[in-house]
Amino acid sequence: MTPSACLQATLDLMSEVDSVARPADAVVSAWFRARRTIGDKERGQILELLYALLRHQARLGWWLVKHGREDMPRNRLLAWLTLKEGKTSDQVKALFNGAKFAPAVLVDHEHALLVKLQGCTIDHPGMPEEVRLECPPWAADPLRRRFKEAFGNEMAALLTSAPLDLRVNPIKSTRETMLGALKDIGVRARPSAMAPYGIRVDERLSLAGLPMLKSGEVEIQDEGSQLVAILVDARPGDRVVDFCAGAGGKTLAIAAQMNNKGHVVACDVMEGRLKRGAERFRRAGLHNIETRLLASETDRWIKRHKGGFDRVLVDAPCSGTGTWRRNPDARWRAREEQGLDNLVALQARILASAARLLKPGGRLVYATCSMLSEENEEQVAAFLGAHPAFRVVPLHEAAPRLTNSSHPDYLSLTPARNDTDGFFAAVMQREASPAPSAG
Repeated sequence: MTPSACLQATLDLMSEVDSVARPADAVVSAWFRARRTIGDKERGQILELLYALLRHQARLGWWLVKHGREDMPRNRLLAWLTLKEGKTSDQVKALFNGAKFAPAVLVDHEHALLVKLQGCTIDHPGMPEEVRLECPPWAADPLRRRFKEAFGNEMAALLTSAPLDLRVNPIKSTRETMLGALKDIGVRARPSAMAPYGIRVDERLSLAGLPMLKSGEVEIQDEGSQLVAILVDARPGDRVVDFCAGAGGKTLAIAAQMNNKGHVVACDVMEGRLKRGAERFRRAGLHNIETRLLASETDRWIKRHKGGFDRVLVDAPCSGTGTWRRNPDARWRAREEQGLDNLVALQARILASAARLLKPGGRLVYATCSMLSEENEEQVAAFLGAHPAFRVVPLHEAAPRLTNSSHPDYLSLTPARNDTDGFFAAVMQREASPAPSAG
């Protein structure tokens, strides 16, 4: 593909991301599946530009509004080429040449925009801090309360590219073997800093070129997510529920911890996610997992299995603020009906309902990929206040080797501090029922 063709392909893809309600990664996957003739090199170029535009969306929009232009994909791309790549108007005009597969020729008002932006950079002293840091208005105050003077540093970290982490499946291989296999195919990788089965890949690469991914020897999983699964501390023979399993990333890690022994139930309210999870379970060689489609967080199945499990993981739906560097479009997709208050209320209902599944002495892990206190520490405090049978298991007791948390009792990770996604996890134990009195 020519440079002009790559620009047009990026424009087409960005227009589709803008026009649908689905997350960008899902749109991207479907878009490339329908265009299998695009090579790996060009695919990488298109993706790199798309995600750069998403990471700079607020700033590009600010410049367009400043000059009276509509915030739309083509204008964003013109602004990007000038403000970030430093191209002259003549260089941009050469790319927007109207040839086959190239963007249409510039019109007068587009050329005028390029002239106005010439010599400027993407940041401007007149930008509000939230715009410069690409922080949506609904999240600015909660994140400032959480991070205080570190707010700017944490937001800046969310504007970087997320690393590629793999989790070795101990049922099929070892970390040492997989590191050697990656080296043999020319991939630079190293052991993760905290996760015992984790591998960090130190380069961008096509995942289609990883044979160990197809064989189920490794899975793609952020190091922070791997640590959440470790906190479940599932043992061979246990009965475990992954209450909001999604496509099963943490379910896989938990079942592997159990050495394929015992019973894991992966629950979710979305059938498509569970089906994708089931395919991953088979590929990983895990046979101790059952999938369970729930009608809601209060499904009758929960009442029928009350007190029947040793471990319950609640990886609750959340604002996803901790994943913004991986999913830069997510910060702009918050809808009114999915506001923070509604999410917090849903999390409370899910946590209270899932807790009923736990037997006395069992462990309940509440986790989010959020960095907002309202969804994390405050949610746990509210639960404990309403459920006196539960107590917090401090992190030093639950996982003594995890020493890099920013909270003394809970797992609390951020991209700036830990170079993982932002994660929170609290471990709680249901106290054993008191023995009946002798009298």
